[in-house]
Amino acid sequence: MDLIAQLRTELGDNAILTQAADKAPYEIDWRHLHNHPSICVVLPKTTGHVATAVKLCAAHGVKIVPQGGNTGLVAGAVPVEGPQQIVLSLNRMNQILDLDTVNDTITVQAGVTLQAVQEAAAAASRLFPVSLAAEGTAQIGGVISTNAGGIQVLSYGMMRAQVLGLEVVLADGQIWNGMRALRKDNTGFDLKQLFIGGEGMLGIITAATLRLQPAATSHATALIGVASLQSALDVFKKLQVDAGPSLTACEYFSHDAMALGLAHLPDARSPFESPSYVLAELSGHGEAVEDKLLTSLEPLMETAAVLDAVVAKSETERKHLWALREALSDGELAAGGAVKHDISVPIGDMPPTVAAIETMIAGKFPSLRLNIFGHLGDGNLHINIRPPAGKSLTDIETEKAAITAAVEAIAVEHQGSFSANTASARCESPAWRRINPRSNWSSCAN
Repeated sequence: MDLIAQLRTELGDNAILTQAADKAPYEIDWRHLHNHPSICVVLPKTTGHVATAVKLCAAHGVKIVPQGGNTGLVAGAVPVEGPQQIVLSLNRMNQILDLDTVNDTITVQAGVTLQAVQEAAAAASRLFPVSLAAEGTAQIGGVISTNAGGIQVLSYGMMRAQVLGLEVVLADGQIWNGMRALRKDNTGFDLKQLFIGGEGMLGIITAATLRLQPAATSHATALIGVASLQSALDVFKKLQVDAGPSLTACEYFSHDAMALGLAHLPDARSPFESPSYVLAELSGHGEAVEDKLLTSLEPLMETAAVLDAVVAKSETERKHLWALREALSDGELAAGGAVKHDISVPIGDMPPTVAAIETMIAGKFPSLRLNIFGHLGDGNLHINIRPPAGKSLTDIETEKAAITAAVEAIAVEHQGSFSANTASARCESPAWRRINPRSNWSSCAN
């Protein structure tokens, strides 16, 4: 019996997609840069189904590409060119299994979206702190597998810090049950950490137990105009000293990044024009944080550090300011996309790193355009390099490798990393997007 027939027998006809039109959404990445065929798309509903699919694919010598919400920017969750492979989508494994307000944990299947976890936590007066622009589509399995960070790493850490337990299907189809809800457990190696950030190389995450936090009762959010990244960093350090752990987010974006986002949000507007922007948010648990924010900003307004600022006066205004930040990636994509890099450096090295990249682009690729934004609190910079006006990414295809090598070299020179927040940017390189010879799924999957 062939593989598809066996999969249908074991998982059911409606769990297997073989028609080209049905498979198409699972085979192309979010940026529409990679599109390769699969034998079929498998949609399991249980961990047992995942284990069965893994065993059958191993027996037939077929590779597996695990896929969550397929929101990654480096094409790590879609088929690669060449080998026979299936896409194993976790879309139907989307149940919230438990929410414990005494232990402050939530247990979910891997296909639950990040937004659904946030909303379930909020309904119980709790907070799940990982927040991404793609949270309405990104799934917990993929968020864990890429050790995603987002806008609140500053206060709560990356996804790794939120995971208490995991259930994982290994490469031979065995199910590893590490579904504990303990905050303290020193009984040997912390094996779940092998799978967090592993990008699907060691196993397919099928469920997780996550820690919750007390929900904030107040927020104070400000959009701050600054002259440069160095000024933005000065503002961040001042806020951090004054507000301490109340500072839960501090974002940076350039004027060009703001313009791309606004073009994508025709009904939105920026409160003011500035060379660069900081979006800062303080969160409180019973205390008024707006006064704390204003007290920090007032002396900065009297210096050259801050050019202008607005503080949200309502939840509607707060959401509007965050919408500006969340539109940056979509706006860039709508404008034609970019050669993207997700680097991190020590916080104090952010300004000289960007200066070095600007100098490199001006010297080696003078027609290209920079679009930079990132997270001030954790040294994470999104270095996006756009084609010349009127050109497309296809027109600079031959330069991509050299651009990426130059950007990553600068990050390493500043004691940084070329992979900061999500799946490795190296996954765009055919040499990196290999099929793991020791496994039967793609090495950058999930």
